[in-house]
This record gives sequence, C-alpha cells and structure tokens, in this order.
Amino acid sequence: MADYLLRRFVQALFTLFVISIIIFALISSVPGGIMAAYEENPDMTQADRERIEAKYGLNKSVPERYLIWLGNLAKGDWGNSFVSKRPAIQEIADRLPNTLILMGVAFVVTLLIAIPLGVYSALRQYSFFDHVMTTIALAGQSLPVFWFGLLLIILFSVLLKQPNGAPLLPSSGMYTPGVERTFADLVRHLVLPVTMLALVSAAGYMRYMRSSMLEVIHQDYVRTARGKGLPEKTVIFRHALRNALIPIATLIGLDLPSLFGGALFTETIFAWPGIGRLYFDAALKTDYPVIMAVLMIFAALIILSMLLVDVVYTFLDPRISLS
Repeated sequence: MADYLLRRFVQALFTLFVISIIIFALISSVPGGIMAAYEENPDMTQADRERIEAKYGLNKSVPERYLIWLGNLAKGDWGNSFVSKRPAIQEIADRLPNTLILMGVAFVVTLLIAIPLGVYSALRQYSFFDHVMTTIALAGQSLPVFWFGLLLIILFSVLLKQPNGAPLLPSSGMYTPGVERTFADLVRHLVLPVTMLALVSAAGYMRYMRSSMLEVIHQDYVRTARGKGLPEKTVIFRHALRNALIPIATLIGLDLPSLFGGALFTETIFAWPGIGRLYFDAALKTDYPVIMAVLMIFAALIILSMLLVDVVYTFLDPRISLS
C-alpha cells in the first residue's frame, strides 16, 4: 500500500507539472489580457504601458514568466489578483465556504435521490415505474442547466408569490439583504440552486445506478446467494448493492472536485458568491492569477480524488488489491 501511494504521488506531481504548463500556455495565448484595458486610454503613454508591463512581468517571454510563476508557487505565493490586488489564494479562501455549502448539500441530495431510485428501478425492470423513471432521467440529462435555472426563477420567484407579495423563494444571493442572517434564510436561498443541481445530476446518477445494478443482480454469486436461502434484502443490500456501487464510486470521485470548483452556471444564475462565480468574473476581467489558482487547485483535487477512488475500490471489492 505504501509503495503504491508513493508511486501515485510521484505520478501526480508530474501530471500537475504538465497540466500547469498547458494551462499557463493557453492562458498566455489568449488575446487581450490585462493590457487591453489600457489600449484605448488616450492618456496612456508608451512609457506608462512599458511600466505596467514590467510591473506584471509581461515584458518577458512566456517560458520566463512560467518559470517565475512556478518558482513563486513552490514558495506558496499564488500571486495577487489584478482586480482586487489581494492574494489570489485569499480570494479563493473567502469564497470556498459558500461553495462547500451549496455543492455539499446538492451532492448529498443528488445521491439520496439517485441511488434508491436507481436500485428500485433495476429491481422492477420494465415495470411502469422503471419506464417512468428512465424517461424522467433521460429528460433530466437533456435539460440545459441554465434554462432549467431560469425556469425555476420564473416559476418560484416571479409567478408564485407569498401572501405579502414577496417572491415565494429568493432567486439570488445567500441571504436577504438588510436583515439578520439566519439559518432559515440560508435554507430558503439554497432551495432553488440545490434543486437545479440535484435534479439534473440525479438523472445521470440514477441511470448509472440502474445499469450497474442490473448487471450485478444477474451475476452467478447473486444467484448462489439466493440459492442458499438468504433473505432477499441480504442478497440485494449486502451482495448486489455493494458491488454495484463500484462504478458509482468512480463517478463520485470525478464529481468530488466540484465541491471546490462550484457550479459556474448555477452560481452565476443565482448570484451565489462561490468559487464558480469568482472564476467566471476572473475570466471576464482577465484576472490571470485567480484563474491559474482555481484551475491548478481543481486539477490537484481531481488527481487526489482518483487516488481516493482507487483506495475505496479495495473496500468495496475484496478482489481488488493495491500493488
């Protein structure tokens, strides 16, 4: 186990190194940049432009700028935001709790919906319930996320009203401005974005769970367990479900980094002050230090989550060993 983890750690560092080169090269090749804001300013002289370029290191070649950025990164310096002048890592840290709240709740709701429905749909294959759930899952996967979010806002914040004329559910932010921040107010603001994320994500998870369960319940060891006279609940939940969760563990591992990265469309539509919204604003304003910090942390979390999935496999399936 220790040798395997050490080998994977070395592979992860090399992978991150390659990813950092690709990301830095792509961002550096994007037209415009921070100097675009000064090109149309008639009061800017050539000397002023050269001074700004020297300040941000834009007068150096891309490889030189990359080596400087990599050296600063190794020392824990992620750079300062071009917009707020604050450290990029601090900008991320300020938004991270908000994203974890939104994505964590949505992730739990997604699994609570998708796994039971997927299992039950597989056990009732070709029944009326199975056909209905499969149709809903296909429709949910086909829905454009941003369109579904706007539809929820129109329905629950514009058309439906409380007796006092206020919207039935808030459509933006984490708390109501001008009032005391309470847990109940936070829950009300969570309803629409969590609904948008959970229903769309649950559609895909439910289909994977159904397919995985259908494959497992026809395996020889499941028929053997039934032949031994074990109760049906024991056969399903102890033998079949445990192995059917292995493909789902891979999907969960791939989605875990989204707990950090947030949901760009959701946070933008509902004005949720999370990392997805931060990344969107940074991209619009060509705030390269923030963009690089978000992308690098997100890449590192994806690699880490894949390692965790490999470890979880050994607990779900005794036939798998790390060597």
